[in-house]
Formats: sequence, structure tokens, C-alpha cells
Amino acid sequence: MGKQKKTRKYATMKRMLSLRDQRLKEKDRLKPKKKEKKDPSALKEREVPQHPSCLFFQYNTQLGPPYHILVDTNFINFSIKAKLDLVQSMMDCLYAKCIPCITDCVMAEIEKLEQKYRVALRIAKDPRFERLPCTHKGTYADDCLVQRVTQHKCYIVATVNRDLKRRIRKIPGVPIMYISNHRYNIERMPDDYGAPRF
Repeated sequence: MGKQKKTRKYATMKRMLSLRDQRLKEKDRLKPKKKEKKDPSALKEREVPQHPSCLFFQYNTQLGPPYHILVDTNFINFSIKAKLDLVQSMMDCLYAKCIPCITDCVMAEIEKLEQKYRVALRIAKDPRFERLPCTHKGTYADDCLVQRVTQHKCYIVATVNRDLKRRIRKIPGVPIMYISNHRYNIERMPDDYGAPRF
């Protein structure tokens, strides 16, 4: 007679004692959780993000000439393709002095692309461009720009990246500069910015 085959049971686990089991010693047992009773008369606390003081509804009072413009990596590349001088075209768009700002993340992204974007790197190292140091980890420029614009609403963001534009549109009071028809255009910029205040 042959040996009878036993079917193997899959996904079976060893039986374990519960931490509340009576057979465990008192010190090893898990203590029952006590539910805290909520006091109905106590004040309920909610965390609400503080509204920025620089905004008067959608109007950003911190924006005014000279304009500080945060430049994204692809904005420089598309400007080169469209044969546009960055600073001059910005001034033509806004009719005021413009200071292009480049963060360390954007600079790192351009340096990573090496030979392909060597002209963009040369433009980014222009002394007219203001360098902004980054304190966070990593070199993902989109998160960096969104975080910086959320904290300080004194910037215009120059980008042609659709995802970044979508993220910045959710932040009130931050205009977006983009390229169309071989020139720079501005999105969400009220007419009376830069007008003399009497």
C-alpha cells in the first residue's frame, strides 16, 4: 500500500496568543484602552490657514515695480527657441523694471541637462539674474517654486509647464508669465498694477 498524500494548506498561520489572554501573566497583558469622554461644553478647536495680509481679496498689494520674476527651467529653453532676450522681453511685457530670479533647484536642473542646454546655463549665470538659495532636500524645481510662492507672494512665476501653471492658479494673487506668439504674456495680472498710487 502506498502512502496517502496530504494536501498542503496554504496561507495558514501559527496560532498566537492574544495580548489580552487570561493565560498571560499580569505584567505582559495589554491594558484595556480607556475612552476619553468628550466634554460638550468645551470649545472645539479647528486649524484654519491664516489668510495672507498682503491680499485685498484677489488683489496682491506686494506686487509692484521692480517685479521679481521666478523663472522655471523650461521657460529659459523656450525663450531661446523663440529667440527672445529674457530681461528685455519681460520689460516689454510689464512696462517696468524686472528682476529675474533663479532658485538653486532650477540651476541644478539646468546643470543636470549638461551639453543639451549649455546656452540656457550661460543665460542663467547672467549677473542680472538674482540667485535664490534653497534650504529643502532634493532638486525638484516645481515643488520649490510653489512652496516659495505660497510663503512669499511678491513673485511672478514664469513657466510654460502646464502642471506647474495648474498648481499656481490655485494660489491666489500670484500671476503667471508664459510665452505665446513669440512674446511674453501675463495671466491674472490686474490692470492697475504698476499704476501710480495717489
